[in-house]
Amino acid sequence: MSSVDITGELPHGSPGPSLPAPGEADGKTTVAERRRVKLGWIVTFSLVLALLGLLGWGLYKSSTGPRASGLAPDFTIQSYSGQTVTLSQLRGKVVIVNFWASWCPPCREEASYLEETWRKYKDKDVMFIGVDWVDTPENALAYIKEFDITYPNGPDVGTKAAQAYRIQGVPETFFVDKHGSLKGVQIGPLKAPELDRKIEELLNAD
Repeated sequence: MSSVDITGELPHGSPGPSLPAPGEADGKTTVAERRRVKLGWIVTFSLVLALLGLLGWGLYKSSTGPRASGLAPDFTIQSYSGQTVTLSQLRGKVVIVNFWASWCPPCREEASYLEETWRKYKDKDVMFIGVDWVDTPENALAYIKEFDITYPNGPDVGTKAAQAYRIQGVPETFFVDKHGSLKGVQIGPLKAPELDRKIEELLNAD
């Protein structure tokens, strides 16, 4: 009479039961799983590339900074008062291009000084253009009314002007000479008499 192994182990040398390898019982499941894994890797790789692209663009902007020389990029704004202003049509004038936003505290610091300087030079071949960046019309109009701003101000539709000038934030002010060339940029709020000095310099230039 043969003995029974109460431990449940098979006698030495006896072959164990044959178990199917994972996925052999259902070949379709294995194919589907492989496809999901492949798709997951593709999505992950795409996200990594997108993040690297954004990082590269940020580093590029940081390394290049705002435009400060060369021909000033042309742009047109439709002001909140309905006036159409195109930079290239202002040749012969010194042009001050100010990027601002109603939600920007430093912009408020310079708003009164900008308007005061505009009134001082507006009859001396000088033009101011306010470019409202990432704002709402309601808040922008309230800001313009609060500081009694009278020079043309309009929204930067699609942030096209901001991209062309490579602004890093607001406020930023670009100085354009009578020939349409950039002659520097002020990052941050202007304080008296910085703007007066720059305008006088450009008015007296050849």
